[in-house]
Amino acid sequence: MISPYLLQSYLEQVPASLLQVFNTLQDAEISTENFSFYTSVSSVFSSKIEGEDIELDSYIKHKKMGIEFLPDYTRKIDDLYNAYTFAKTHTLNEKNIATVHELLSKHIVAKNWQGKYRSKNMYVSTPDGRIEYVAASPFEVRKEMDKLFNDIALLLGKEMSIEEVFFYASFIHFVFVKIHPWNDGNSRCARLVEKWFLAEKLGEKAWFVQSEKIYYQQHQMYYNNIRLLGLEYPELDYKQALPFLLMLPNSLFNV
Repeated sequence: MISPYLLQSYLEQVPASLLQVFNTLQDAEISTENFSFYTSVSSVFSSKIEGEDIELDSYIKHKKMGIEFLPDYTRKIDDLYNAYTFAKTHTLNEKNIATVHELLSKHIVAKNWQGKYRSKNMYVSTPDGRIEYVAASPFEVRKEMDKLFNDIALLLGKEMSIEEVFFYASFIHFVFVKIHPWNDGNSRCARLVEKWFLAEKLGEKAWFVQSEKIYYQQHQMYYNNIRLLGLEYPELDYKQALPFLLMLPNSLFNV
């Protein structure tokens, strides 16, 4: 499912100093044993991509200093923060991804659908109501996710360069979004899984990559690159994925 077809073209375009810049990443001084600045950044900006009205400064005051806001302002971001925190101490696999979805969708979907694959057709619509993408059929979701998890397991056991790690992390993100396995929370989960794969392969510094922030700041490009593959899942052309795949490594240079 996750093809290396584009890898050579990707390696020709990925910044040559990727490893050097990645190695300079470090935790923020504001972080403590009970508060992670970069987990806050990930949670806030991944949520903002989905339209949540939340500001990083306010969330830090809430999370680090205990300043109270209206519950609706922080609860979904708190849920996503908890999901990232869980991922940091657990292996990337099917069972744990289901748990991550349970955590991040606590105030998004009904309890009986948290961590459970959808049973209905799924469409992605524009704000004016036009269908811009038809996801995998509910009858195919289990099979497609099984293939994705098999690929993830193989990739986790494979030795690779940092450039390859970023390539495959982005590809996992892309495939996950295109399958769209949950009733809601798919993109939040896909961005978390992308970061999770980086951390499994590259260690703790991966959690300091501010990819979600850059995706939000470039959200029109982010969505346009996702749309490049086509309208319906069975007809997706992953040969068009390169612009999306390059966004993750480039995020290290755009902070």
